Amino acid sequence: MARLKFGAFLAPHHPIGEHPMLQFRRDLDLVEQLDALGYDEFWCGEHHSSGWETIASPEMFLAAAGERTKRIMLGTGVVSLPYHHPFNVAQRMVQLDHMTGGRAIFGSGPGALASDAHTLGIDPMTQRDRQDEAIAIIRRLFKGERVTARSDWFTMNDAALQILPLQEEMPFVVASQISPSGMTLAGKYGIGIISLGSMSTQGL
Repeated sequence: MARLKFGAFLAPHHPIGEHPMLQFRRDLDLVEQLDALGYDEFWCGEHHSSGWETIASPEMFLAAAGERTKRIMLGTGVVSLPYHHPFNVAQRMVQLDHMTGGRAIFGSGPGALASDAHTLGIDPMTQRDRQDEAIAIIRRLFKGERVTARSDWFTMNDAALQILPLQEEMPFVVASQISPSGMTLAGKYGIGIISLGSMSTQGL
């Protein structure tokens, strides 16, 4: 009989003015404790402009967590795809999968903070379409395909990953908050959902 699985999402909220090194150490201690307690998954995401959400690279944080844990799955909740070239995202996730012994979960989103998009000079109206476009490319790369693609925000010429994910099929999920775009993408690609809006009236 299958058992109910448990995971933890680290909303990267930290007191402004506290030393960032202490915050990162405390966050890593938390993942280590969750692993020891038998939790199945741990998630953290990227933010760039709020001041209190200090994890800029979930892949880097999760690689460190992977060295301190044994069995817990480690998920990006989320990588904001419009902020990155999709080939680089695919490479980083594959590296994370190998560095954690096949424990990576790839969670993506369009980017939640308007201030992040403003900082990076990205039109918020393009973010959901860019996420969709990037997911299609990354899935092809994970399968070992060689991809040539040209977009208004990235170019790829005869691109193929040097190494493929360690897992036969890395778990792939998208964030869904208030708009229906996340649910629509999950249905389009047959992938999972991180339902971040389930505690709000708008999200429901």
